[in-house]
Amino acid sequence: NFEFPLPASQAIYDDLRVTLDGAPVAYQTRDQAIMVTARVPRGDTATLAVGYKSQGLDQWRYSLGNDVAEVRDFDLTMRTNFDDIDFPENSLSPSEKRPTAGGWILRWHYANLLSGFQIGMDMPQKLQPGPLAGQIAFFAPVSLLFFFAVMFIIVTIRRIELHPMNYAFLAAAFFSFHLLLAYLVDHISIHAAFVISSVVSIALVVSYLRLVIGPTFAFREAAAAQLVYLVLFSYAFFFKGFTGLAITIGSIVTLFVAMQLTGRIRWAEIFAAQPVTTLRRT
Repeated sequence: NFEFPLPASQAIYDDLRVTLDGAPVAYQTRDQAIMVTARVPRGDTATLAVGYKSQGLDQWRYSLGNDVAEVRDFDLTMRTNFDDIDFPENSLSPSEKRPTAGGWILRWHYANLLSGFQIGMDMPQKLQPGPLAGQIAFFAPVSLLFFFAVMFIIVTIRRIELHPMNYAFLAAAFFSFHLLLAYLVDHISIHAAFVISSVVSIALVVSYLRLVIGPTFAFREAAAAQLVYLVLFSYAFFFKGFTGLAITIGSIVTLFVAMQLTGRIRWAEIFAAQPVTTLRRT
């Protein structure tokens, strides 16, 4: 009797093939295993081969055992049809790998292995609009903080008056991007929703500051700051694995620019009680 345990109970096994020494044989399934009964002469060696097709969503794993297991003469070859390969945590890296026209050929070859890790592959994930929009909205206060910090430095240096009510309206216009994006992604593509939401939010901010301060400041400084700290900041979430790095680099560049612009400023004089110039559109 030959027995081949199936890897998982909740899985798909399509085009199942069972051969004994290269010849197809009848089989039965029982207790999550494939059972084969055949006559093998005493002293002879028979090779049982089992093949099937399967599919999954998130990960593919090959378990060597529940705990620390010993495996002899192990040889597994994996061919992928995608270039972006990624291995799960606590999994074995391939001993050999080479690129192909459409992906990779990976090989795990061990003569005598003792390990408690598994072999696995994270499947490429398609961009999910809902979770992405939620993640962008979750970090919206951080984006607004950067935008307000830059705006505050600019208006302070130029001695332009902005009342807290002005900042409140700017915050509402800023957050209109995230609110509109969250609802649009259910009806149109994520990229189209992103563009429309960006245009609407920038138009609200620019049109408002055009009345409060003037067209030059609104179309130049304010629009540029919002383009960087709203549009580019949010677009960084489209690049999985590089979001944190992109935001960190942007933060460092912002800090450098702010320090260079304010390095010679006497803050005591800036915040001293003296007349403030209010720029208005004429």
